[in-house]
Amino acid sequence: MEDERPDVLTIGQLAHRTGLPVRTLRFWSDEGAVPPVARSASGYRLYDAESVARVELVRTLRELGLGLDDVCRVLSGRTTVAEVADAHVAALDAQIRSLKVSRAVLSTVSKRGSTAEETALMNRLARLSAAERKQIIDEFKEEVFGGLDVDPRLRDRMRTFSVELPDDPAPEQVDAWIELAELVRDPGFRARLRTWMELNTPVPGQGRPPGASIWWARQVVQTVAEVRKRGVAPEGPAAAEVLSELFGDADRAAVLRSLEAGIEAGAERYRRLVARVRGQDSSPDVTEELEWLARALRATDQASPAVPPLPRMG
Repeated sequence: MEDERPDVLTIGQLAHRTGLPVRTLRFWSDEGAVPPVARSASGYRLYDAESVARVELVRTLRELGLGLDDVCRVLSGRTTVAEVADAHVAALDAQIRSLKVSRAVLSTVSKRGSTAEETALMNRLARLSAAERKQIIDEFKEEVFGGLDVDPRLRDRMRTFSVELPDDPAPEQVDAWIELAELVRDPGFRARLRTWMELNTPVPGQGRPPGASIWWARQVVQTVAEVRKRGVAPEGPAAAEVLSELFGDADRAAVLRSLEAGIEAGAERYRRLVARVRGQDSSPDVTEELEWLARALRATDQASPAVPPLPRMG
């Protein structure tokens, strides 16, 4: 009989040779990926040594994620493995990016103990398109920066300011974007940040506002960080000397007003989130330095009687 020839294999023998279930081989055969080379007198499928090699190739391509349609196209010569692989690399990259976003959202939900509604919102924010993310930032910029009377060069920098996730963001960047998007969509935060900007933004033809250097010149917080390391108390005489070094004869009340507006607005949190979205995690958190500076300014005779702390908002 034809199915007893030593040069052919029944589907059961092919399954034994390749280690695959008969059901899988029958499905692949029906789809045209591993067609039989002949039929026995009884109508059973028969395969040969080349069929064994073909099964191994199909198994390899399937393990790499190719569908049977693509496998059949490769085996029939209608396309090449390289061409199909290129398309699947792109698809896998998209899938990996999606999985990273899912992981970041779930990680944030776990850390926050979020409700179902909060989880849904975070998932929507994380999966916004680049254009949708840009729209959120543009609306925020218009409300916070729009209409400020500023130097043209500074206005240009504000206009081109952007916060963009890379094409392949790390989970930490996605997490930071979720938090930043929630923050910049908060009307209260926008109003507080606008107040801070008005107090700290230099206007054409005038000098820099007192206290603006706290935010625009990092050496201020670096100086305070060094002082704190030495254990200098903000209410002591040594702190007063630091203030004189930093601000000279500037209006201490105005400096404190500017500083407190920034602290109240959450400007440092905003700055840190922008840095994290951009992948700049090395940017230090200077919240404690700013709080120390505010306490030192309140302790001076010039600031404390005239300028009470701003009322807490939010």
